[in-house]
Amino acid sequence: MIKFKIKVGDTVKVIAGDDKGSEGKVVKIIKDKSRAIVEGVNLVAKHTKPSAQNPQGGIIRKEASIHISNLSLIENGEAVRVGYKVERGTKTRISKKTKNAI
Repeated sequence: MIKFKIKVGDTVKVIAGDDKGSEGKVVKIIKDKSRAIVEGVNLVAKHTKPSAQNPQGGIIRKEASIHISNLSLIENGEAVRVGYKVERGTKTRISKKTKNAI
């Protein structure tokens, strides 16, 4: 099983692609495709047919997924790389830059 260093709820920065430089919170992770959906990033126009929930139909702006390799975790306003440290049998994520627990 694939293990990612980014988790749901983390604040991330886009480091590559059309939305480079934008920041947001991870809403969902799609493990089998190695992608994440980030709040307010990679917005696409989705055309919807009229339905019971949306009788008007029309064009809806929604977030599309972005590859995990194009995201970097943010700690104290800076993008950091993530490492792991095992202390007394518990594994914790740490920032490689500051060596602090995330």
